[in-house]
Amino acid sequence: MTASTATTVTNIGVAMFTVADQDAAIAFYTDTLGWELRGDTRFGEDQADRWVEVAPPGSAARLALNPPMGNEPGGGGIGVETPDVRAEHARLLAAGVDVDDVMDAPGAPTLFMMRDPDGNHLAVVQM
Repeated sequence: MTASTATTVTNIGVAMFTVADQDAAIAFYTDTLGWELRGDTRFGEDQADRWVEVAPPGSAARLALNPPMGNEPGGGGIGVETPDVRAEHARLLAAGVDVDDVMDAPGAPTLFMMRDPDGNHLAVVQM
């Protein structure tokens, strides 16, 4: 192993998902999941590109919802935390979200997996 300098990175602030339609993704994360729209900024020479961020209320970390880059499909996954995984599972199931069963495995936190309409995976984990 070689010596390296200390990093100046102190936080994971923004995770990024690729989405087919930024407006549809905003609607899913804000209307269906109940997250907040933290930013929707146009940029680029013709102002056609957008930087969109959503987050659960009170979260310091954000999720950027990006269009495909270079016509490449995306996909990704993140973990989010809740104090009551079973209540959140019931709420999302009732809202029609694509969720798996709650998993209780010895040595692992209680969690379930869900997918957004673009196929990105979110693990909802008991805090």
